[in-house]
Amino acid sequence: MLFIFDVDGTLADTERHGHRVAFNQAFADAGLDWHWSESLYGKLLAISGGKERIRHYITHYLPESQHPSQGDQLIRQLHHAKSQYYRQLLENGKIPLRSGVKRLLEEAKVSGIRLAVATTSSLENTMALLNTYLQGDYYFEVIATGDMVENKKPYPDVYNYVLDKMKVTPEECLVFEDSQQGLSASMAAGLKTVITVNRYTLNQNFSNAILVIDQLGEPDQPFKVFHSKQVIQSSYFNVALAQGLLEVN
Repeated sequence: MLFIFDVDGTLADTERHGHRVAFNQAFADAGLDWHWSESLYGKLLAISGGKERIRHYITHYLPESQHPSQGDQLIRQLHHAKSQYYRQLLENGKIPLRSGVKRLLEEAKVSGIRLAVATTSSLENTMALLNTYLQGDYYFEVIATGDMVENKKPYPDVYNYVLDKMKVTPEECLVFEDSQQGLSASMAAGLKTVITVNRYTLNQNFSNAILVIDQLGEPDQPFKVFHSKQVIQSSYFNVALAQGLLEVN
């Protein structure tokens, strides 16, 4: 069995408390009057990738007269600065892991379940989070990031990369995602997917997911089930529940 985890919004609530805050700090330091509110950022999350998100904002939210003359260079500079601020937020403990993540990873490792990461984020930002909270690559055999594949989510490239590297079939795998984009990517790779929603993705369409919950949960912190393709008898996500989900046709 293989568990494949998305990172942003799945392992930790990185979007709301991390990337958005870091983007705004980078904009301010560059002397720009841009500000991404939580509402606006929720819309921008439809675009995968930080640099792509900035480019989309410039093109679709700024009048043409305000488009920077050296757009590509500015985007690279802003994204670099944003990544530095993001790592500072992690180091200062501002972006904790989501409920149940560390417990499930430890339970899976002890049970001999293989683990991997498949994210649109850069390797640099991914490792910043893993190094802060999860001992780097201690849990994960493969860490696949957006800069390792041609197309980012919702394309399945990053999931196909993991399957190829780990020499497993889709039937052996369970994916953990938080967004419709991520679900589209995992489904295109033929992978059963569990969704842990967050503030930005709560109202997205997850009808193709095998299970939709608000968090992985803990024994004393039960999850809330929004959608399931089978009867769920556990109050938190564990290896036994994962095994049952993989048996669903």
